[in-house]
Amino acid sequence: MNAPKRIAVLGCTGSIGTQTLDIIAAHPELYKATVLAAGTRVEELIELSLRHRPSLAVIADEKAWPRLRAALEPLGIHTAAGAEALADAAAHSEVDMVVTATVGYSGLEPTIRAIRAGKDIALANKETLVVAGDYITRLLEQSSSRVYPVDSEHSAIYQCLRGEQPDKVRRLIITASGGPFRTWSRECIARATVVDALKHPNWAMGAKITIDSATMMNKAFEIIEARWLFGMEPERISAIVHPQSIIHSMVEFTDGAIKAQLGVPDMRLPIAYALGCAERLPGAERPLLAEQLALLTFEQPDTSRFPCLTLADEAIRRGGNAACIVNAANEVAVAAFLRERIGFYDIYDIIASTLDKATRIEHPDYADYVASNAEARDIALRQIKNEK
Repeated sequence: MNAPKRIAVLGCTGSIGTQTLDIIAAHPELYKATVLAAGTRVEELIELSLRHRPSLAVIADEKAWPRLRAALEPLGIHTAAGAEALADAAAHSEVDMVVTATVGYSGLEPTIRAIRAGKDIALANKETLVVAGDYITRLLEQSSSRVYPVDSEHSAIYQCLRGEQPDKVRRLIITASGGPFRTWSRECIARATVVDALKHPNWAMGAKITIDSATMMNKAFEIIEARWLFGMEPERISAIVHPQSIIHSMVEFTDGAIKAQLGVPDMRLPIAYALGCAERLPGAERPLLAEQLALLTFEQPDTSRFPCLTLADEAIRRGGNAACIVNAANEVAVAAFLRERIGFYDIYDIIASTLDKATRIEHPDYADYVASNAEARDIALRQIKNEK
């Protein structure tokens, strides 16, 4: 019998992280969580570490390290703290696969370290490929690492493409729920509160990702991510609104056939598929029922109400470090919206303005991405201060 696959879960206290650990716990013969890492939630990290007994627990917030160390090291669980320790955890010797479930730009460096160490990656951090898709693609060409997408949309495309010839693919169709404001007028959306924007109709996600869904920025990012994951020209990737979130994405082929992956809105399915390296695990908790297929509807996205969706085409058209700038400005603007410092449509305005003002770099290397991220955040923050 093979030893269980050793898993590092980065972002273990978030929605994807905790669901990943549930799957690992349900299949102890297949998986073992050997490294757990979190950002600031030290008490939750301690609780999860006591339950799963990893070799190493890492907290990004260095101020929380004394509490983590005191709770876990007497039990033989090593601890560490800081951004560098988080990146080191991705390359840990007792890890076979890294689940990158961190949110935003913070996932980039650990993913790079995992690739350089030859670890397989269950990629839930879409910003890694948004920020530095060309760079990551080149790294993967020189590594034994394999990337398995965890986002439900990209997992669906991955499943639909298995066994198919790349030259027979006409386009990728990424579905979107439409978020909480799908039926709202632009005037009503402009007055939307944080509470309104966090009421996602189908998915339970973290606050930042839920706001990205409300603005449809998440679809812009998913288009960019799909470009790099599947080596597809941007003009052959499109988004469509599917309010029921039953069809997670589709692939259209040159003969006119369309393959779709269907399932209930539950992230456990794509997480398990990635952990299994495209092998299916038994025991679905919520199987899809035929009755749920009685009414499936589709709509074209309205970019006049959701202008953030247009930023995918704009970032791809500009190339270079443009998507890195968009991501950085979005993270800053979303954080400001969640603190009620700006309005809903200010998110788009700040991103678009930052993209115009930030330094353009046509062929960025890793240092350029780091600099672009810092510059874009500074530009966006200065705009927010001027709003007050």
